[in-house]
Amino acid sequence: MQDVFSNVEKTLLTEAQIKIRIAEMARQITEDYKDKNLLMVGVLKGSVVFMTDLMRALDINCKIDFMAVSSYGKGTKSSGNLNIQMDLRKDVMGYDVLIAEDILDSGCTLSKVKELIMTRKPASLKIAAFLDKPSRRTVDIKIDYTGFEIPDEFVVGYGLDFDEDYRNLPFIGVLKPEAYEST
Repeated sequence: MQDVFSNVEKTLLTEAQIKIRIAEMARQITEDYKDKNLLMVGVLKGSVVFMTDLMRALDINCKIDFMAVSSYGKGTKSSGNLNIQMDLRKDVMGYDVLIAEDILDSGCTLSKVKELIMTRKPASLKIAAFLDKPSRRTVDIKIDYTGFEIPDEFVVGYGLDFDEDYRNLPFIGVLKPEAYEST
C-alpha cells in the first residue's frame, strides 16, 4: 500500500495553531450565543473534526445535526451542483443555527445549503468556516466566524480530504499537485 501521507508537500497550519484558533472561535461563539437556542449543523464529511473540536470548546449548551452534501465528487473543483445525500433530522424552526463548514472555497455549496436552511425558518443563521479561500469565491456569502484565511492551494487534513484520504491528519497540509492532477 502506498504511503498517501508522502503526498503532502508542506504543512500550512500546525495542530497547535489549529487548537489555539478553535479556542478563540469558541470563546466568541459562546459570548454571542449565551442566551440563544443554538443548533450547530455540520456539513459532512469534512466538517466533522472542526465541529467536534469547536462544540467541545463551547461553554454553552448546543444541539447538533448534520447534512451530507457534495459538489466535488472526486475532483478538486466544485461542480456547482448540490447533491444532498443526507438532510437534517431536526426541524430548525426557532433555533439559532450555526453552520459548521470545513472550507469555504467558491461558496456555491454553502450558499445553496444556507438558502435551503433559511426556507425552514430558523430564528437566525450564521456560518462558522474553519478555512476560508476568498480568492476562489464565485458567490457573495458572508462568514461570521473564520478559522483561517488560506491561499489558493489544495489542502487536506483535519477533516479535509482528497478522494477520502488524508482526513485524519491532525494538521492542514498542502497536497502535491501530482497526487491529484492525474485524476
